[in-house]
Amino acid sequence: MQRKAVALISGGLDSMLAVKAILEQGIHVEGLNFFTGFCVEGHTQAIRNQNKSKPKRNNALWVAEQLGIKLHIIDVVQEYKNIVLNPKHGYGANMNPCLDCKIFMVQKADAWRKANDFDFIITGEVIGQRPKSQRKQTMPVISQESGAQDRLLRPLSAQLLPPTLPEREGWVMRDKLFDFSGRSRKPQMSLAEKFNIDEYAQPAGGCCFLTDKNYTEKLKDLWSNGGKRDYELDDIMLLKVGRHLRPSDSYKLIISRDEGESNYLRGYRKQFISIEPKSHPGPLSLIDGEASAQDIHLAASIVARYSQGRDATDVTLAVHSKDGAQFDLTVQPMTANNIPQEWLL
Repeated sequence: MQRKAVALISGGLDSMLAVKAILEQGIHVEGLNFFTGFCVEGHTQAIRNQNKSKPKRNNALWVAEQLGIKLHIIDVVQEYKNIVLNPKHGYGANMNPCLDCKIFMVQKADAWRKANDFDFIITGEVIGQRPKSQRKQTMPVISQESGAQDRLLRPLSAQLLPPTLPEREGWVMRDKLFDFSGRSRKPQMSLAEKFNIDEYAQPAGGCCFLTDKNYTEKLKDLWSNGGKRDYELDDIMLLKVGRHLRPSDSYKLIISRDEGESNYLRGYRKQFISIEPKSHPGPLSLIDGEASAQDIHLAASIVARYSQGRDATDVTLAVHSKDGAQFDLTVQPMTANNIPQEWLL
């Protein structure tokens, strides 16, 4: 009887190696990737013009393709809100609910496993790699609170952990699993070479924006000025795009940093007032919030500063209202020295 495993696929090297190790033992593997809205790659990389030599791809899909396995992408944006807003085990260094996140995802994977008649779950977790969620003391917490118990196998650190059901039953050979620990990625890179894997996403500490200090400061600003601690998908997507400045409690500016971001922000012009330079090349910008005529004039001066007319006497900009009305506004560009540091988010 061929055993079947479901794997959590992030798109990184660890999950790729974990799956490969189990495939090598003749197990049928399918992958799960949970869409929370907070992933770094796949959004900013696809939007921006920078790093043109880097392939624009969803790494989870790409990993599944390289491994020759089926990948199921599951939207958990609404369910995941409670994990972000009310993590039982608290946050990491920023707004990252890493331990609660892993419990949530393994719990979802276990429900999928049962519904699809699979035998066990595998992850790419490595002991000591993450200070909150990947410690030897927290590994049992994830297994227990998710309900997966000993059907959760971590192939890369399995020899440092108690034998799981798949190992005890002989579905997988424990001596063909690994004893990786710590933050060094050299063992993983060596194993990748052994498996003839020569291309993979560069290890960089995870793919979640909630671990990024700058992003989480913008998220806190959204909550403090929005009147409630909540978010919608558009909110968290826009936090990934452009420069964010808050000249007033009543509104903030989102200023694109390149043509790719300008094109992306154009999709939101029916939801926000937008400003775009006409007399000089420059960024499309959105006003998020309630802005008076005086506020719009100030915002236009700031946008002009980020245009190619920053050194000109005057810059003319087109201001578009949400209902499609448009008027031109000519302003003197604000200088960098006149933009207070506290406006920058």
